Amino acid sequence: MQFGIPRRELLKTLPLAAVGATVAGKAAVSQVPPQIRSTLVVYFARTGNTTVIAKQIRRSKNADLAEIIPVDPYPEDYKETVSQASRETEAGYLPPLKPLTVEVARYDTLYLGFPIWGMTAPPVIRSFLRSNSLAGKTIYLFITHGGYGLGSSIEVLHSHLDGAKMQPAFSMEADQERRTLEQVTGWLG
Repeated sequence: MQFGIPRRELLKTLPLAAVGATVAGKAAVSQVPPQIRSTLVVYFARTGNTTVIAKQIRRSKNADLAEIIPVDPYPEDYKETVSQASRETEAGYLPPLKPLTVEVARYDTLYLGFPIWGMTAPPVIRSFLRSNSLAGKTIYLFITHGGYGLGSSIEVLHSHLDGAKMQPAFSMEADQERRTLEQVTGWLG
């Protein structure tokens, strides 16, 4: 049967039609706004206590996960880190952060986790809050501490979270590193 277009000519035009459809499809996709995901667990951790909680929340809430990482890592030595964090807090220093693996603006609910350093939120968390607008988002805090409580961390968060809906914080004593150091020092001494 003959349809007016030779088969060979028809076959030559099919790849061009597919390219046209692909280009048209990509143009339509690029105009679609980024999808809003429901939940992001974002956290800063030094020893792993906060990481364990973050991963449990991620599993439970089927959420995305992102770690807040300073450009210049803190010292591995506990006492050096405590000293550096104290100096940074007193100076109001906000350490630069590595880019997150996700775009915070795409989420409507955030679980924000961190350890208490020097009776307050670490400078890294202040830096994160300063560099991300959380207005209109629901924020759940999960905080670890070495036995001294939350200190001024809640007030610090309130001062940085204009327009966000902050929910009551979950906090947990996680002082294994400090206790381990004290016990080993006592044993050695």
